[in-house]
Amino acid sequence: MVFKVVVSDKGSTYQIETEDKNLVGLKIGDDFDGSFLGLDGYNLKITGGSDKNGFAMRSDVPGPRRIRTLVSGGVGYKPHTAGERRRKTVRGNTISDDIVQVNTVVLSSGSKSLEDILGSTEEEE
Repeated sequence: MVFKVVVSDKGSTYQIETEDKNLVGLKIGDDFDGSFLGLDGYNLKITGGSDKNGFAMRSDVPGPRRIRTLVSGGVGYKPHTAGERRRKTVRGNTISDDIVQVNTVVLSSGSKSLEDILGSTEEEE
Protein backbone atom coordinates (compact mmCIF):
# COMPACT_ATOMS: atom_id res chain seq x y z
CA MET A 1 0.00 0.00 0.00
CA VAL A 2 1.29 3.45 -0.91
CA PHE A 3 1.01 6.13 1.76
CA LYS A 4 0.85 9.81 0.84
CA VAL A 5 2.52 11.56 3.75
CA VAL A 6 1.67 15.27 3.90
CA VAL A 7 4.31 17.23 5.84
CA SER A 8 3.37 20.71 7.08
CA ASP A 9 5.99 23.16 8.30
CA LYS A 10 5.44 26.87 8.99
CA GLY A 11 2.82 27.45 6.30
CA SER A 12 4.43 25.22 3.67
CA THR A 13 3.09 21.80 2.72
CA TYR A 14 4.98 18.96 1.05
CA GLN A 15 3.75 15.55 -0.09
CA ILE A 16 5.88 12.39 -0.02
CA GLU A 17 4.77 9.00 -1.35
CA THR A 18 6.18 5.93 0.37
CA GLU A 19 5.53 2.19 0.43
CA ASP A 20 7.38 1.74 3.73
CA LYS A 21 5.37 -0.13 6.38
CA ASN A 22 6.95 1.78 9.32
CA LEU A 23 3.78 3.88 9.70
CA VAL A 24 1.41 0.91 10.18
CA GLY A 25 0.35 0.67 13.83
CA LEU A 26 1.11 4.29 14.75
CA LYS A 27 -1.72 6.45 16.14
CA ILE A 28 -2.75 10.08 15.86
CA GLY A 29 -0.50 12.07 18.17
CA ASP A 30 2.48 9.70 17.90
CA ASP A 31 5.93 11.02 17.02
CA PHE A 32 8.26 9.29 14.58
CA ASP A 33 11.64 9.79 12.96
CA GLY A 34 11.43 10.99 9.36
CA SER A 35 14.61 9.25 8.19
CA PHE A 36 12.74 6.47 6.35
CA LEU A 37 10.95 9.21 4.35
CA GLY A 38 14.28 10.76 3.38
CA LEU A 39 13.99 13.50 6.00
CA ASP A 40 17.14 12.88 8.04
CA GLY A 41 17.11 14.71 11.38
CA TYR A 42 13.39 15.51 11.22
CA ASN A 43 10.92 14.44 13.89
CA LEU A 44 7.27 14.35 12.74
CA LYS A 45 3.95 14.11 14.59
CA ILE A 46 0.84 12.47 13.11
CA THR A 47 -2.17 14.82 13.14
CA GLY A 48 -4.69 12.85 11.06
CA GLY A 49 -5.37 11.27 7.72
CA SER A 50 -7.97 9.58 5.56
CA ASP A 51 -8.66 6.10 4.22
CA LYS A 52 -9.06 4.78 0.68
CA ASN A 53 -12.73 5.86 0.56
CA GLY A 54 -12.05 9.38 1.88
CA PHE A 55 -13.29 8.92 5.46
CA ALA A 56 -11.36 11.02 7.96
CA MET A 57 -9.44 9.64 10.92
CA ARG A 58 -10.64 10.75 14.38
CA SER A 59 -8.44 10.69 17.45
CA ASP A 60 -11.32 9.69 19.77
CA VAL A 61 -12.16 6.46 17.88
CA PRO A 62 -9.79 3.65 19.00
CA GLY A 63 -8.29 1.15 16.57
CA PRO A 64 -8.06 0.96 12.78
CA ARG A 65 -11.77 0.30 12.26
CA ARG A 66 -14.35 2.34 10.38
CA ILE A 67 -17.58 3.06 12.29
CA ARG A 68 -20.73 5.15 12.08
CA THR A 69 -20.87 7.34 15.15
CA LEU A 70 -23.02 10.20 16.40
CA VAL A 71 -20.92 13.38 16.29
CA SER A 72 -21.66 16.96 17.22
CA GLY A 73 -18.61 18.51 15.60
CA GLY A 74 -14.90 18.05 15.10
CA VAL A 75 -13.16 16.07 12.40
CA GLY A 76 -15.55 14.74 9.77
CA TYR A 77 -18.56 16.97 10.56
CA LYS A 78 -19.25 20.70 10.84
CA PRO A 79 -22.70 21.43 12.35
CA HIS A 80 -24.77 24.27 10.90
CA THR A 81 -26.63 25.12 14.12
CA ALA A 82 -25.70 24.90 17.79
CA GLY A 83 -26.44 21.49 19.29
CA GLU A 84 -26.92 19.74 15.94
CA ARG A 85 -25.72 16.13 15.85
CA ARG A 86 -25.43 13.76 12.94
CA ARG A 87 -24.41 10.14 12.42
CA LYS A 88 -21.26 10.06 10.29
CA THR A 89 -18.82 7.38 9.18
CA VAL A 90 -15.27 7.95 10.43
CA ARG A 91 -12.04 5.98 10.63
CA GLY A 92 -10.23 5.09 13.89
CA ASN A 93 -7.02 6.67 15.13
CA THR A 94 -4.61 3.84 14.17
CA ILE A 95 -2.88 3.66 10.78
CA SER A 96 -3.57 0.45 8.87
CA ASP A 97 -3.23 -0.73 5.25
CA ASP A 98 -6.56 0.97 4.41
CA ILE A 99 -5.17 4.45 5.16
CA VAL A 100 -4.03 6.36 2.05
CA GLN A 101 -3.12 9.83 3.36
CA VAL A 102 -1.27 10.62 6.59
CA ASN A 103 -1.07 14.24 7.76
CA THR A 104 1.97 15.27 9.81
CA VAL A 105 3.60 18.37 11.27
CA VAL A 106 7.30 18.99 11.89
CA LEU A 107 8.32 18.92 15.56
CA SER A 108 12.07 19.32 15.09
CA SER A 109 14.02 20.16 11.94
CA GLY A 110 17.17 18.63 10.51
CA SER A 111 20.26 20.35 9.15
CA LYS A 112 18.73 20.89 5.67
CA SER A 113 15.45 22.70 5.02
CA LEU A 114 12.45 20.88 3.56
CA GLU A 115 12.68 23.12 0.49
CA ASP A 116 16.20 21.85 -0.20
CA ILE A 117 15.27 18.19 0.34
CA LEU A 118 11.88 18.00 -1.38
CA GLY A 119 11.95 20.84 -3.90
CA SER A 120 9.02 23.15 -4.57
CA THR A 121 5.91 23.24 -2.38
CA GLU A 122 2.65 21.57 -3.35
CA GLU A 123 0.84 24.90 -3.05
CA GLU A 124 2.85 26.39 -5.91
CA GLU A 125 2.07 23.59 -8.38
